[in-house]
Amino acid sequence: MTSFGHDVYDDVIVGGGHNGLVAAAYLARAGRSVLVLERLGNTGGAAISTRPFVGVDARLSRYSYLVSLLPAKIVRDLGLNFAVRKRTVSSYTPVERDGRPGGLLVGGGESRTRESFARLTGSEREYESWRAFYGRTGRLAGKVFPTLTEPLPTRAELRARIDDETAWRMLFEEPLGRAVEEHFADDLVRGVVLTDALIGTFADAHDLSLAQNRCFLYHVIGGGTGDWDVPVGGMGALTDALAAAARAAGAEIATGHEVLRIDTDGRAPAEVTFRTATGEGRVVGRTVLVNASPRALADLLGEAEPAPAAEGAQLKVNMLLQRLPRLRDTSVDPREAFGGTFHIAESYTELARAYAEAATGELPSVPPSEIYCHSLTDPSILGPELVEQGYQTLTLFGLHTPARLFGKDNQGAREVLLAGTLAQLDAHLAEPITDCLAFDADGRPCIEAKTPLDLERELRLPGGHIFQRDLSWPYADSAGEGAGDGDGPGGGGRWGVGTPYANVLLCGAGAVRGGGVSGVPGHNAAMAVLGH
Repeated sequence: MTSFGHDVYDDVIVGGGHNGLVAAAYLARAGRSVLVLERLGNTGGAAISTRPFVGVDARLSRYSYLVSLLPAKIVRDLGLNFAVRKRTVSSYTPVERDGRPGGLLVGGGESRTRESFARLTGSEREYESWRAFYGRTGRLAGKVFPTLTEPLPTRAELRARIDDETAWRMLFEEPLGRAVEEHFADDLVRGVVLTDALIGTFADAHDLSLAQNRCFLYHVIGGGTGDWDVPVGGMGALTDALAAAARAAGAEIATGHEVLRIDTDGRAPAEVTFRTATGEGRVVGRTVLVNASPRALADLLGEAEPAPAAEGAQLKVNMLLQRLPRLRDTSVDPREAFGGTFHIAESYTELARAYAEAATGELPSVPPSEIYCHSLTDPSILGPELVEQGYQTLTLFGLHTPARLFGKDNQGAREVLLAGTLAQLDAHLAEPITDCLAFDADGRPCIEAKTPLDLERELRLPGGHIFQRDLSWPYADSAGEGAGDGDGPGGGGRWGVGTPYANVLLCGAGAVRGGGVSGVPGHNAAMAVLGH
């Protein structure tokens, strides 16, 4: 049976994903005894790098893949050996109009972006609207992002801090579709704007739940700029650095330890029961931090699962290419087009149709998705020989594919959806993407696809939901916050990480202000424990 360094720990952390590691590093640096119990044989959770293709020296960010919401404060505080790199192009969206291939390029300098808008729409109007719209969200981002690592503001406090009633109305009160339609006239431009509201979120532009607004908010506030950056060395470089920082500070990390139960009355130290390959064991923690979903937290505590049930809505595809494909639009270099976010079938009309079809239980007939090439910005994830030969990675993220569509036949639906998604990409290429794929050591094409059900099985994400539940508003008094309402030591509710038990905190993506690769819930749970 496992032998640990303490009989009773100050803090036992359930789950060694990036948020759990952030919490472990902060708490250990404060001089506390910390034990991390991780079910898998490695730390990192969804934020890992792996070599998915047999015999191929390509270390891909297999699940999560870009960084925006990770505060520089956490990197500095923990002394992490980790960096991100900016993409020179924000996005490229191909389109065929009047029988001619073209597209919208955002990035590469203001003049190029302005020219691309004018060429697509025939005037300066859409570009000026774009500048005004994102100027407003940029100012909002600069005010909201710093609050993520502070005690939760109230709704009124955040509204006063933003100090822009137009921005507040369009993002916090009215369905985002209204603002998109008010600001933009072009169907393609409208779609490009809306995509940030739909990443891992199954909602219509006019959904009255405002789930799309919350998703959009988190996608435009990152770093105070809304930029989405490439993690140098892949996403695993971050979690490896976090694990190293936690260990250097004195935290113990035990992989292959699956936590089965947490027994506590909220006052006395909690007993944590775990299972390893050799049997069951127990460890005691004065505080337990759970780096897992709210559903998993309820299971561990023996309580009813929170409602509503989480449901993921994405297709994740990883590819390794021998070379980038040529484009039908010869006015743009493929290295620019794929270096940013390459939007496919994501016009406003196409997104609405895909949502409507999926809502009736059908796979989208024209599946929307977006792609980017990590290796163009950071070739270090590829072995030297692959770099020399011109190999590149492609990461594809599909939208509007809720888990319910895969329940009857996950494999069959995955194959149909992947074929349809690649067909939409091929419509804008001068050659099929399959002609560009590399092959592994067994002669198989280097491509893998993951549905929400695959993510649920592999990572225990409830319903395959990449945020573990719908994203929350970043303030304290929103309805339906779920886990995070209670009071933990130092004020778990004050930080958005509390549970009904004072000595149990939620430090995973399902906490208030959780979601994405941010480390924010881990930081906030640690601050709650430390009484900040």
